[in-house]
Amino acid sequence: MGQKEKPYRIAVDVGGTFTDVAISNTQTHELTVAKVPSTPHDPMEAVLNGLAEGGVSLDEVEILSHGTTVATNALIQRRFPPAALITTKGFRDVLEIRDGTKDELWDAYVDVGPPYIARRNRYEVTERIDYDGVELTPLNVEEAREIARILRRKKIETVAVCFLNSHANAEHEQQMAHILAEELPDAAVSTSAEILPEIFEYERFSTTVSNAVLAPLVSGYVNRLSEQLKEGGYTGDLLLLHSGGGSMTPQMVSKYPVRLAASGIAAGAIAVQDIATRCGYPNAIGLEMGGTSTDISLTYDGEIRITKQWQVEYGFPITFPSIEVLTIGAGGGSLAWIDDAGSLRNGPQSAGADPGPACYERGGDQPTNTDANLLLGRLGDSLIGGALTLSKDAAKESIERVVAGPLNLELDVAAEDIIKVANANMADAVRLLSIRRGYDPRDFVLVVGGGAGALHGAEVARDLSIPTVVVPYYPGVTSAQGCLLVDIRHDLSQMYQVAMQDIDANDLLDTFHGMEDRARTKLAHEGVPEENMRFKRTASLRYRGQWRSLTVELPGSGTLTDEALALFHEEHEREYSFSDRTKEVELYQVGLVAIGELESPPFKRYEVTDPSTLSAPEAASERDVYFSSNGGWATVPVYQREDLQPGVRLSGPAIIDQFDATTVVPPGDLAEIDEWKNIRIHIGQAE
Repeated sequence: MGQKEKPYRIAVDVGGTFTDVAISNTQTHELTVAKVPSTPHDPMEAVLNGLAEGGVSLDEVEILSHGTTVATNALIQRRFPPAALITTKGFRDVLEIRDGTKDELWDAYVDVGPPYIARRNRYEVTERIDYDGVELTPLNVEEAREIARILRRKKIETVAVCFLNSHANAEHEQQMAHILAEELPDAAVSTSAEILPEIFEYERFSTTVSNAVLAPLVSGYVNRLSEQLKEGGYTGDLLLLHSGGGSMTPQMVSKYPVRLAASGIAAGAIAVQDIATRCGYPNAIGLEMGGTSTDISLTYDGEIRITKQWQVEYGFPITFPSIEVLTIGAGGGSLAWIDDAGSLRNGPQSAGADPGPACYERGGDQPTNTDANLLLGRLGDSLIGGALTLSKDAAKESIERVVAGPLNLELDVAAEDIIKVANANMADAVRLLSIRRGYDPRDFVLVVGGGAGALHGAEVARDLSIPTVVVPYYPGVTSAQGCLLVDIRHDLSQMYQVAMQDIDANDLLDTFHGMEDRARTKLAHEGVPEENMRFKRTASLRYRGQWRSLTVELPGSGTLTDEALALFHEEHEREYSFSDRTKEVELYQVGLVAIGELESPPFKRYEVTDPSTLSAPEAASERDVYFSSNGGWATVPVYQREDLQPGVRLSGPAIIDQFDATTVVPPGDLAEIDEWKNIRIHIGQAE
């Protein structure tokens, strides 16, 4: 068998500060990376710069996948084209009424922002379907056409159609969409029955509206980028990572752009799962600390946690399955500041990429975590292989002026306090995703990524009593590496409300078969051959009388067996510290995860040399580093990561430098290089 004609797989992840490129050579199993500054004014510019930096010709690329923040940023910035909502008469204000929750519970003057579609562009039409799908009032066609004509006069070509109970019977929404196609042939129409065929009209309306307002923006970006790649010689489909942990082709993105709303953050969680699994750890907490924020994810028993309760902006839920990632404002660029009570705070405000931390000397004058790490000697005075030089004097000035002076602290103490506050914020966030969900952090490893994760990981693990930290070979491009691993994936759902004892097994099986047929059509449309299609059936169950449900994967035959019911009770106990095996359980919803498997890039595994036969590695340099736990300042060896072969062990304090990150091994900890060239830091195990 000869070599592949196109040996490369490339993944690009756009972050708030840097755009990362991971390049996998499927012939040699080598992984190489590139990192370039992000271009917020046009993310495509950074993507193309990153591909050029990677030095691979696009005509040699088999698969190119992309995690993008275009949808996320659009929702945050609210820069939408004019859009309209058409709904059932009497339900014009569902988006305004919401579900009554508040972000600031005790502040009567703080409320959520206005809906993505203004009231003047929300229209009502006479129609009504009952909860069981029975037509009570036919769609008033004349009203519908008049609304379409109004939209044409207002030059609105982005429309969300959300009728009451359309999840049970989509006929009226389909009629409305047909009328819009006749009157507005160029309009992008999103119907709630197609986007999210589920009860709870507010969540359904909100998700559909988000999909509608994103459609022209996301499709425009994806199409422009696809065209640029094609001109460069790439012949395959651009694969876009979506929030559920799979990828979509541009054809599917045009229909479901809202699925990209958490695109970038999902990739890091996928990489964490892969890294931990290859290292033999079924339970892992991911901590990816970039320049602006930290993303925290959780893998338990080899599976990533998935949620359907999430939002980019509070009060505007997006009810598509998404990898559960908790994002906090803690990054290398997070600002240190003093609050009104005189307490030291850290974040969530960030210096970002422009102007950046004070040490960048690009106009920023506020101290950040990067400035503090630089002052303490934990970070060297250059980044990205010397492409960025850092000024320690500028860092000192900002920390003295903003923190040390006002708090009457020594400069080095103030800098370490900045880091301690950042670490405490991240540890608290990990507790929210683990302890509050019924997981003990001591049963997990901490996999750190992002440009700043390896600087802080060991201290965060110590706070949480996590025994081991895993630092990937390229921690600064973890999300890009995750993009290399994703398959094409679609999540389908259908309401199916019935008590467990009343389930018709044959009817349920027919329902699953119908969903699988629809999924096959979607995957085939994206070029996935039948032999690469894989399906997982799920069931959302709840105790009789409950409002919300809990989703479990159906094992074995994919039917509701006693095993599936036992799993529901077990998960309910772990999630909510309560279960009642005597209480009646009802089926609420069925789901299907449809996966089009792509060939995963094989990562190179290295032979580990017996540590007893290895001589102590030679440090590339030394520098003074401050650790209060080590008595203050001390001369610490600095190693270049590429010089450390598998089997090497280092006792802290030590610094390990590389192109995309710096790893801090604190005093008392032991670092070892494993068979994947990861650094495993064992907390408190120094030799």
